[in-house]
Amino acid sequence: MSKKIGVVVSGRGSNLQSIIDHIAEGKLNVEIAVVVSDHKEAFALERAAKAGIPTAVVERKGCKDKAEFEDKIDAALREAGAEVVVLAGFMRILTGHFISRWEHKIINIHPALLPSFKGLDAQGQAVDYGVKVAGCTVHFVDEGTDTGPIILQKVVPVLDDDTEETLAARILVEEHKALPEAIQLWADGKLTIKGRKVYVAR
Repeated sequence: MSKKIGVVVSGRGSNLQSIIDHIAEGKLNVEIAVVVSDHKEAFALERAAKAGIPTAVVERKGCKDKAEFEDKIDAALREAGAEVVVLAGFMRILTGHFISRWEHKIINIHPALLPSFKGLDAQGQAVDYGVKVAGCTVHFVDEGTDTGPIILQKVVPVLDDDTEETLAARILVEEHKALPEAIQLWADGKLTIKGRKVYVAR
């Protein structure tokens, strides 16, 4: 029986689409139980609806505080039967209030080779710093900003004439491979966390 994932998004949802496509192609053996967005206009919701995936909208402005906001996201995920939470372009920082309920069960993708270039504008930081390689990191979420145990990373070269936009586009290609790969490793029970290290059974 397929494992159930809940995907949380804020925007256009290209990583969500990659997950949907990998499932449709038989390359990823999970079921998306629900897609939750904090923006009702997010294009990711259209992607989910087109694929017949249930959706839920939880907007921060409709909640009295962040705890209520996170409680509603948590409720939507649990009601759908999600076993793990995948952040696919979710543009908010989750607090310990939420993370403690899903310890080692929240997967995020970040467009940099962590621990370098945490937070926003990671691709721009990489170009400005002059690094020769960049990439993306899939990691479990802890209470720090992009500090959780690393599942896997993909590397791309940084070219002399790269801009933030050209580098971001090349990294995104790798994101679309890395996130489904990490989800499948989780679904297959191949990930073991010890301290801040993730061991992958092969």
